[in-house]
Amino acid sequence: MDKEIIQRLEAFIKEDIGTGDITSESIFSENFSIEAFIIAKQKGIFAGGIFVKEMYRLIDENIKFNKFLDEGEAFKKNQIVGNLIGPVKSILKGERAGLNLLSHISAVATFTNQFVQKTKDKISILDTRKTLPGLRFFEKYGVRTGGGKNHRMKMDELILIKDNHINIWMKKNRIKRIEAIKQLTALARKNTKNIKIEVEVESYDEAIAAYNVGVDILMFDNTGPSDIKKFLKNITGKKPIIEISGGINLKNIKKFINLPVDWISSGTITNSAPAIDFSLEIKLI
Repeated sequence: MDKEIIQRLEAFIKEDIGTGDITSESIFSENFSIEAFIIAKQKGIFAGGIFVKEMYRLIDENIKFNKFLDEGEAFKKNQIVGNLIGPVKSILKGERAGLNLLSHISAVATFTNQFVQKTKDKISILDTRKTLPGLRFFEKYGVRTGGGKNHRMKMDELILIKDNHINIWMKKNRIKRIEAIKQLTALARKNTKNIKIEVEVESYDEAIAAYNVGVDILMFDNTGPSDIKKFLKNITGKKPIIEISGGINLKNIKKFINLPVDWISSGTITNSAPAIDFSLEIKLI
């Protein structure tokens, strides 16, 4: 596993354990072996088991792992999703940090999969950078496991001219919005090589302005289907990648499904995924 990810898992462990589990140390004179079962309290998509196992390996290499669900596998309420055997003190040390991580990553995978099921593979579901600090890698992993795709992980992967860039340029140069979009797109194209350029637009006219300067990806933000259809009908050259975003949820996504667009991006799949409840049940060996 990647060194940076291991360091983050170590930080999660330290955050929860501190200098040690003084409760277990004070009551268990022997570090006897137990068997532990991770139980799902609701249905969902399993994601993050690989990180839970790695976390436990960091705590104690003597812990053995039996059956764990595959990443991306669906589970039912009250189903055993993971099974481990090892010293009681070590298993209890990793319980909360492991379940917390599994709960959150599985939540993202489950919520993402609900969006994916709505689109019926017609349009790719993408995440955004609306992630919790320190958890972006894990949340974006959850998106992929749930059948979605990742937008940029970091700001250095793609030029994305967003609303604030446009508004700042408008005020600084005292120009109208469409002119600002043209200028910023042209500047980005001039000053970079081999990096794709995406521009956020809110109307047909703004989309045409960015398209005519040579944008690679158009993000229609809070834009109705009619403007998107009009844009696609009136362009004559190469079609850019079309992304739609802005307030899209499981209820309103249906009005976009039949549009000839490529991506639907949603911050809600990472920042608003309802937690999946897991518990750890113990059996003496």
